[in-house]
Amino acid sequence: MPRPKKCRRVCGLPGTLRFVPEDAENSIGEIVMTVDEYEAVRLIDKEGFSQEECGEYMDVARTSVQHIYASARKKLADAIVDGLPLRIEGGDYRVCGGRESAGICGGCYMRRCAEKYKTPEGDNIMKVAATYDNGQIFQHFGHTEQFKLYDIEDGKIVSSEVIGTNGSGHGALAGVLGAVGVDALICGGIGGGAVNALSAAGIKVYGGVSGSADAAAEALANGTLEFNPEANCSHHHHGEGHTCGDHGCGNHGCH
Repeated sequence: MPRPKKCRRVCGLPGTLRFVPEDAENSIGEIVMTVDEYEAVRLIDKEGFSQEECGEYMDVARTSVQHIYASARKKLADAIVDGLPLRIEGGDYRVCGGRESAGICGGCYMRRCAEKYKTPEGDNIMKVAATYDNGQIFQHFGHTEQFKLYDIEDGKIVSSEVIGTNGSGHGALAGVLGAVGVDALICGGIGGGAVNALSAAGIKVYGGVSGSADAAAEALANGTLEFNPEANCSHHHHGEGHTCGDHGCGNHGCH
């Protein structure tokens, strides 16, 4: 049985997760760079770290850095030379933004790091995301353009921020949430395929919620959130001339 990979420490997640050439309509395929590969390029090529310093920073051996960096540079070359879109997602890593926080392991966010990351004081932080639109819970998970993230500690919201989905489609949204270490999602309608993907990433889904996103997050924090575990998107309009129910929302249509 192969030895499990060690989570690589990264300073933070990329501000942009996808780069697309101007003539992307002519591109066939897509290059996927992992977050730890991105971090190696950032540290060595932008910050000027040596490979040894990079290994110390990422908490891995220098030989591991060599493999990570070589893989990242090859992917950059393929994307630039062949004119292919480049997406940054997945990998074996944990995020350290001044404190150790929840991390993600596995290219498809299928498992959490075995280690439980905590704040310096030793208190656990729960990260919650809500589909977000102008202060409200957006009612169609697959089409949400923003998430509002909340850090919850001891039953209280201690910080929050709004992030964009970078135009990610249905299938990639679970990856967006996994990349920022989300533990739970508050949303309106959501399809069965999306629920399965989120569950596989260790993200608990609170569906069928409406109203103020902040109020819903506060209710989740204090244990009073009312939600519908059977919520799906069959009654929410999809746009483009059809509804979720037209193509089997519960299976694959509205993820």
